[in-house]
Amino acid sequence: MNFAQFPRRKYIHTPTPIEPMPALSKRLGKDVTLYVKRDDLLPGAGGGNKTRKLEFCIADAMEKKADTIITCGAVQSNHCRLTLAWAVKEGLDCHLVLEERVKGSYKKEASGNNFLFELMGVKSIAVVPGGTDMMGAMEKKAAELEAKGRHPYIIPGGASNAIGALGYVSCAAETMTQLNDMHLNIDHIVVPSGSAGTHAGMVVGMVGASSNIPVSGVNVSRKKDVQEEIVYKLALETAEKLGINTAIDRNAFVCFDQYVGPGYSIPTDAMVEAVKLFAQTESILLDPVYSGKTAAGLIDLIRKDHFTPGAKVLFLHTGGSPALYAYMDTFRK
Repeated sequence: MNFAQFPRRKYIHTPTPIEPMPALSKRLGKDVTLYVKRDDLLPGAGGGNKTRKLEFCIADAMEKKADTIITCGAVQSNHCRLTLAWAVKEGLDCHLVLEERVKGSYKKEASGNNFLFELMGVKSIAVVPGGTDMMGAMEKKAAELEAKGRHPYIIPGGASNAIGALGYVSCAAETMTQLNDMHLNIDHIVVPSGSAGTHAGMVVGMVGASSNIPVSGVNVSRKKDVQEEIVYKLALETAEKLGINTAIDRNAFVCFDQYVGPGYSIPTDAMVEAVKLFAQTESILLDPVYSGKTAAGLIDLIRKDHFTPGAKVLFLHTGGSPALYAYMDTFRK
């Protein structure tokens, strides 16, 4: 796979580690061995998976001579935090459109990512109601900035388009190199499935590498059938962009939607248990919205004997721990 054909900023200089999780594996008491790919350790203000996508998206913006980045996300968006962080590093202005998916959840004085937006000097934050046409809202902001002589570039939520998803095709290639060097035969990979770029990119990369390793997503918002179609469509667009001719089977896109709970970003008991288990067995911090609910799904699937006895399962940790500090009351109940 030729990534050199695309503009790219090199924010990542070393592979993120793949580590065993022996204490958590033992605590679960099943014949499954867990490993974690530590994308929470990626560079950027607070770390997280979006840095991989932003290597390509920010580079595309700069090639197009943009001086301003506009992006969107939920009120505690890790993607918005990292987009702002890399915009600051590149000397670009950054404007955010935040969707209040849970009514009343935005608090200007909140901790977590909201505080970091302010600390890093975001140029503006527009808070819109849940269900808003987010692309339309960003295009409106872009038009306002263009009228003032600026040159804005819109990055979609999660940086989840075919440009951003290249970051996780690259991650899949990195992962296979590591697994081969470690002589580690992984049977299954579990990833968060939200805006779809991470999930789609990993599947495309694993198919492109002929790895024969299935990738399953744990949903953080949508229903299974809807999410699988979104991931599949983005995967096809990404494969076409890369010129991958290998057929991508629709059956390779598997999502589990049982762990969303009442809705996106709303805590669940299973998420709280998973975050505490990871912290208290492996000293790994998860976030309450993505990696926490994905870990809850992983733990439940193991308890229900979803994986073959003796399986080695790799959990893709997408980061986001700064959001934990906005949920302290949830964990102190």
